[in-house]
Amino acid sequence: MGIMFLFVLAGCGEKSQKDVVSELDKKMDKIEGYKTKAVMTFMHGDKKQSYHADIWYKNPNYYKVVLKDDKKENTQMIIRNKDGVYVLTPALNKSYKFESDWPENRSQYYLYQSLAKDILNDSEPTFEAKENKFIFKTKTNYPTKELAYQKISLMKDNLRPASVQVMDKDMNVVVDIAFKDFTFNPKFDKDAFNVKKNMTSAKIDEPTTASKENEFKVFYPTVNLPKTKLEEMTSVGTAGDKKFILRYKGDKSFTLIESKSEAANTSKQVAAMGKLVYLGFTVGTMTDHSLSWSNKGMEYYLASDKLTKEEMQAIARSVNGKVIK
Repeated sequence: MGIMFLFVLAGCGEKSQKDVVSELDKKMDKIEGYKTKAVMTFMHGDKKQSYHADIWYKNPNYYKVVLKDDKKENTQMIIRNKDGVYVLTPALNKSYKFESDWPENRSQYYLYQSLAKDILNDSEPTFEAKENKFIFKTKTNYPTKELAYQKISLMKDNLRPASVQVMDKDMNVVVDIAFKDFTFNPKFDKDAFNVKKNMTSAKIDEPTTASKENEFKVFYPTVNLPKTKLEEMTSVGTAGDKKFILRYKGDKSFTLIESKSEAANTSKQVAAMGKLVYLGFTVGTMTDHSLSWSNKGMEYYLASDKLTKEEMQAIARSVNGKVIK
């Protein structure tokens, strides 16, 4: 009797790290798709900015990620289907097609299979079983020390993601992601990943820039760059077609051009000249010396031969200080 009792206890014990990794590996081989929602919070010193994402995946490589700001407005969408990778901005009636292998080329902290891959590929992750979660700490596959490590929490019952904390090299949390309403292997409509259909349906919910406030707001980067300061700001054009040019001089000199966007009368598709880069609140187009993105009815173009790609992204994420003009 005592021997049987001990056997039962051993059989009900906590799963080991090896057990969980093996189970996760098998799950990724069988997964047909998922839907989830996520709240992503970005830390800028003592400031926080939160964004919402609806994330869909269908095997083998169909994706849809819908991004919205903290007011659940200003929608932007990333779609990957059999024809390629697209970024849609419904408020402007524009879409951009990228020559890209997104999301395969880097860690993506909002995609379940990317998180699983980082766990499976890390030869020395830390592991902890806590309450109803398994927690892994792994290295990331980003080209920057600002996103060096991540703490991934998976629910014990079915290994769905619960939360992720992305940390810099000093273990400070840079991005905090909370998942909810995670559903494995859902059914998708035949047009779920169709660019035209998604643009049409999103435009119904998204007000055009013409219906939003008409004030032109100049947004200033708040990131600290050594020995670099704003030297001049000039405006070009008329009230209906005005651009502001901000020139920063110093060791990390750069130029930032801001202009108000107008929605196209008909749906317009453009070939993106650069690589897709995920900024959290929006998606940008990056070349070796420039970064462009749109947000809240504004178009931004950042150019510099002094900044690294990581520094350009940091500046873009920090453009939130505003003065009404």
